[in-house]
Amino acid sequence: MSGRLFALGLAILLLAGCQHASNEAPGTLEYDRITLPAPAAERIVAIHVRAGESVKAGQPLLDLDPAHTQASLDAALAELKQQQEVLAEGVAGPRQEDIDRARATLAAAEAQASDARSYLQRLQRVQAQDRDAVAASDLDRARANAQNTRGQADAARAALDQLLHGTRSEQLAQARAAVDAAKAQAAALRVTLGKLHVVAPRDGRIDDVPYRLGDQAPIGAPLAIELVGDRPYARIYVPVAMRPKLKVGSAVRVYVQGIDRPLAGHVRLLRDEPVFTPYYALSGDDATRLSYLAEVALDRPSDLPAGLPVHVASAQP
Repeated sequence: MSGRLFALGLAILLLAGCQHASNEAPGTLEYDRITLPAPAAERIVAIHVRAGESVKAGQPLLDLDPAHTQASLDAALAELKQQQEVLAEGVAGPRQEDIDRARATLAAAEAQASDARSYLQRLQRVQAQDRDAVAASDLDRARANAQNTRGQADAARAALDQLLHGTRSEQLAQARAAVDAAKAQAAALRVTLGKLHVVAPRDGRIDDVPYRLGDQAPIGAPLAIELVGDRPYARIYVPVAMRPKLKVGSAVRVYVQGIDRPLAGHVRLLRDEPVFTPYYALSGDDATRLSYLAEVALDRPSDLPAGLPVHVASAQP
């Protein structure tokens, strides 16, 4: 009889334990994290903080070597200056001296063309009077020279017209676009140069500084990880039996290991999809293994460390 009573009591305890577990969601305390990525693949030349240290917004965390980025910025600024001068030259148009030189060149070319044309006409008149007086080769050379000098005069006139008409609007548009591109490049490098001096974006606590002095982290690698906020939150896994009782905004009790009294909180996030085995792959008793990721915000500020194990129960018994 005593053996039966013992077995019955053990079954009741196990059943109560299962019921108790289905009404509690285990998890850990976490903080919102800010990861500060490397803006450039440069060597770390100074580290000002350590893991666990509290920091204020704007406080220096570490510095990267600025030499390469500064040189790139100087080159971009020089390119910008060059493009600005090209644009200014296009807006100002040709100098009066260039126009005067082009007029002189045209006058000389037209004089040569007129002289060549006159010489050709004399030869043609002589040949008309006496066909044997002028060799055919001399006449051909005179005709070619007249055409050549006429072409040179036309080219000189076109060059003068180009100077008189000034810079084309399309050329000015291209010059302005080149200036804008150079400005954007310089601005981007200036921003990158500023980011090489890494500062805390918010008040918080440094969780980790993965790299050490002298390391060269690749672009995008985390240089520092900061925990922010005046209180942690609980990241929990809600069992399927507890899921219908919770919704975003539900009041809950957070039990932290090592603290006797529960902390008040409320659900700020609750996933609709299970985080483990999909529901359509389970049947019968296996469906009780489903868990749903949720986050619980504490109602009061707290300086509890991250990583402490917790379990959460509904505020309603």
